[in-house]
Amino acid sequence: MIVRAFPLVALGTLLLLGGCSRSSAPDLAVGTLEMVEVDVGPLQPARALRVLVREGDEVQAGDTLVLFTTPTLASSTAQAEARAAAAQEASRELARGARPAEISRAQAELRAAEADADRAAADLGRLEPLAAKGDVSRASLDAVRASSRVTAGRRDAAREALRLIQEGARTERRQAAAAEARGAQAAADGWRATANDMVLIAPVAGVVSSRNVEPGEVMAAGQSAITVAQPSRPWARIYVSQFVLPTLRAGDSVSARLDGDSTLFRGRISAIATRAEFTPRVALTDKERADLLFGVKVEFADTTQRLRAGMPISVLLPRPTK
Repeated sequence: MIVRAFPLVALGTLLLLGGCSRSSAPDLAVGTLEMVEVDVGPLQPARALRVLVREGDEVQAGDTLVLFTTPTLASSTAQAEARAAAAQEASRELARGARPAEISRAQAELRAAEADADRAAADLGRLEPLAAKGDVSRASLDAVRASSRVTAGRRDAAREALRLIQEGARTERRQAAAAEARGAQAAADGWRATANDMVLIAPVAGVVSSRNVEPGEVMAAGQSAITVAQPSRPWARIYVSQFVLPTLRAGDSVSARLDGDSTLFRGRISAIATRAEFTPRVALTDKERADLLFGVKVEFADTTQRLRAGMPISVLLPRPTK
């Protein structure tokens, strides 16, 4: 969803009642009403499946506007979720350690290896005295000694295997598996978020001022599909001279009225320009100094929706001190 605010019409112009000198500074400025608009569009190239609103429809924040899709979205999301599930299971398996059956099998293998090693050691112990007397050949003694070494090595290997199974995976390996699981889950979340972005939701309450897509059309990322205007938030930019500027502050309340209407609308100054516009190259004379104008943005809260974009509105300003 791409959101931006921009004016509907050109900037308002200034109408001054009275002269432009300090003694006859204006107390009335006219601007053109504009309206806050929000553009809503896909965050990646996509094809519109359904467009649920038309121009002029009123919408509330959270209403569904358009349904988009991409060809590989469903399969990519499924693959990412499968990888995340596999990584999480692998991480949990390392965290749990060996199963009781695996430990029991390793213990049995150790007992068998110890028995073989004890038997070979006993055989060697019986043959060594006989070999010293010459009752057993040297070859037979060497064979028994080799068998004793082999069985002792198998016993030590089985003992180490049991120790490793009981200790479980190393901390570094468990941490790496957990990190891989988090990465896979983040990737799956990203694809799900992309799928959610295919459903365009109204970010604000307002009126559909522009429908820029039809079912079947392919839109680029960031392209506006629907424009939602907010009639309850009209605003106007007026221009004041340097003599009126010191009397204004951001946040000040002002009154305004429409042409031919005596109703006063309450507004608030939301921003004052820090740089003069329409500034002459050299402002030395009184006449040239009067040409210095500063933009002032005035926001209105209109529940009656009588303030429409493009209408001129007169803003009453405090009269500067002479």
